[in-house]
Amino acid sequence: MAENVKDISGTQKAAILLVSLGPEMSARVMQKLNDAQIEKIGIEIATLEKVSDDVKQNVLGEAMRNISSSEQVVHGGMQVAQDIIAKSLGAEKAAKLIGNLDSLRTPAPFGFVKKIDPTQLLNFIRSEHPQTIALVLSHLDPDQAAVVLSSFPAATQADVVRRIATMDKTTPEIIKDVESVLKNKLSSVSHEGLTVTGGIQTVAEVLNRADRKTEKEIMSILEKDNLDLFNEIRKLMFVFEDIILIDDRGIQQVLKSVDNKELAVALKTASEEVKDKILRNMSKRAAQAIKEDMEFMGPVKLRQVEEAQQKIVAVVRKNEESGDIVIQGRGSKEDELVG
Repeated sequence: MAENVKDISGTQKAAILLVSLGPEMSARVMQKLNDAQIEKIGIEIATLEKVSDDVKQNVLGEAMRNISSSEQVVHGGMQVAQDIIAKSLGAEKAAKLIGNLDSLRTPAPFGFVKKIDPTQLLNFIRSEHPQTIALVLSHLDPDQAAVVLSSFPAATQADVVRRIATMDKTTPEIIKDVESVLKNKLSSVSHEGLTVTGGIQTVAEVLNRADRKTEKEIMSILEKDNLDLFNEIRKLMFVFEDIILIDDRGIQQVLKSVDNKELAVALKTASEEVKDKILRNMSKRAAQAIKEDMEFMGPVKLRQVEEAQQKIVAVVRKNEESGDIVIQGRGSKEDELVG
């Protein structure tokens, strides 16, 4: 628990306050909250570490509660959470929420790593085996993983991506072994059960957030070394529904290279948001023709729709690679269009 009250979240402050008030008073407070709020605060109470008297006093003061406090250290814990929730909701309703607390309070693998600056994290894992790097990156948020991945040499990047893409279930023993490498500099966490990590989707999400240079270098190597893996990742890196991420000028550019009959088929299963994005960037006459084609073409095989969508995705990718369009959230700052 942070010693500076400014570093403590609102939910954590609420947990400290309720623990300080005790089960009876806390129960009265929690009766005014909804189930989602109770569960959120309950998780914080269940995972609450020892809180110093200074922190407790600061939290109480900030909440403007005129409560006298002893010099004792506040303790949270699962039992405290159970007592407070049970008194608030009754045994039957509380049992369900308490079950949720018990399952959610177990720290996620490498949860402590997510708080580390990507540049600092890179220093910790730079010399590790590519499999170790892959395991760590697969547990990070895609944005954080993309920053770390971009800092490795191209050959290492491709090797790590291959390992993430083919990663499936990792045993607790392996995760603990990898975490032990970092525990002296960071901290260790405990785990139970198998954790599903990695996979092609993880790679696609990471590369979607990486800069274009990093992405192109990695994909170029994969295309030579493992064409099947390259194609699988490529399919996931930009899906048809992501067209909404392209600005109007970009949509108009893409439509120049798309056959209207193909477009009508592709839009058969598209969301209303995608349909609106495309149709409002066409002339009224062309948009009306597309709508009529969709209405009168009758049932279409899903395979045909997906093939039509992939052709349009290919046009998007080609235009992006040539620099004619920019997809929101991709590329470096230098790639952004300015007026």
